[in-house]
Amino acid sequence: MPDIGRVLIGLGIVLILFGLFVTFIGKLPGDIVIRRENFTFYFPIATSILLSIILSLLFYLFSKFF
Repeated sequence: MPDIGRVLIGLGIVLILFGLFVTFIGKLPGDIVIRRENFTFYFPIATSILLSIILSLLFYLFSKFF
């Protein structure tokens, strides 16, 4: 059961880092924003790719060490 605690702590840290990333960094070059009169469409493609790479590395490290 101690392994579940470590995983939950790791996921909590990932969520905190993701929240800080979204709050402070926000939009990256490559994110698509379309603005019209009464409509705004935001597709964070560059942010999604970066987060995917970071999460893949974190899960790889967790699988190696835990």
